[in-house]
Amino acid sequence: MIGFYNHSVILTYISLASSVFGMTQAIHGRFKTAIFCLALSGFCDMFDGKIARAMKNRSEDAKAFGIQIDSLCDMVCFGAFPALICYLLGVQGILGIAVIVLYCTASVIRLGYFNVMESKNALVSEDGEKFYRGLPITSMAVALPLVFMVQFFVPNFVFRILLYVILLLVGILFIVDFKVKKPKNSTLVVLVLVVAAALLIMLIFTRYPIRFRGGLLNEAILKGGVH
Repeated sequence: MIGFYNHSVILTYISLASSVFGMTQAIHGRFKTAIFCLALSGFCDMFDGKIARAMKNRSEDAKAFGIQIDSLCDMVCFGAFPALICYLLGVQGILGIAVIVLYCTASVIRLGYFNVMESKNALVSEDGEKFYRGLPITSMAVALPLVFMVQFFVPNFVFRILLYVILLLVGILFIVDFKVKKPKNSTLVVLVLVVAAALLIMLIFTRYPIRFRGGLLNEAILKGGVH
């Protein structure tokens, strides 16, 4: 079998599996499950690099393979998956498609640029501190659950506007050239707790009275609304 198989890529594959499953749930209107899957993918992505770096006996080919696999999975998990969720929630029409295309294109550019810089070891400061250039693509796994949470507190049209804004803003920040320090473990813990709180509020309170257009309605949604 081609490829490199070790525990350094297990979380990456779990992240991908979670997002692919989440896509199937979003298509059927099960947005609570889909958002949970997105958050789980983000959680896995936060720590897969740390596990990989802790494995000292990897060959150079295995390291390069890990970088490529990570970016390919990230495009599915934090590029295509959030775009699909937002589309199904109403980011549609000419403007909506334009925003989704911009977001996905920026995702590809951001990941491709990261791979180039990482291969040159150009994302390390003079004092040895690692940083990102542009907003990390995993940020959508934090931003979208937080936006999704507020659907309970605002009218539907405001919620849809927020979806447009978050896709556009985050997409632009993917490719704006600014430095972001890689988060420390304490920062990661805070992010996990914030997203967990958003998920808890979402699961307890929100009911998602979102209506689909055209052929996106399925029998379950027609009978009982999305859930």
